[in-house]
Amino acid sequence: MNIKIVETEQEKQQAFKVRTTVFIEEQKVPPEEEIDQYDETATHLIGYNEQGEPVAASRLRFVDEFGKLERICVLKEERGKSYGAELIKAMERIIAEKGARKSKLNAQTHAEGFYQHLGYRTISGEFLDAGIPHVAMIKDL
Repeated sequence: MNIKIVETEQEKQQAFKVRTTVFIEEQKVPPEEEIDQYDETATHLIGYNEQGEPVAASRLRFVDEFGKLERICVLKEERGKSYGAELIKAMERIIAEKGARKSKLNAQTHAEGFYQHLGYRTISGEFLDAGIPHVAMIKDL
């Protein structure tokens, strides 16, 4: 997978299309909750498969001492190919390059084991975000 930081409007629209497909169309997240005020200032990443098609996306923000991983998604037909793990590792590299030593994310509970496998530990009970059960997780980088 080729992962890059979004630099052009075209790349940003590709990332938003992946997010729209996964979160709004597949998971039924309301559009006004998916695209929010943080999208203007966040760092966005886009992942392309071997054919050069956009298949994964995420955004990264810095909140307090954490790099906060958000909107992590892979198109349904591309899941199971380690694209999500590659995206997480790319975001963690950016966080470390910016001098932060911790990353944080809110994981959908069905993906909690995936993030634990990548070294994240759960720090909260279950809560709802956009009507979907989540837990907060952190990792020391």
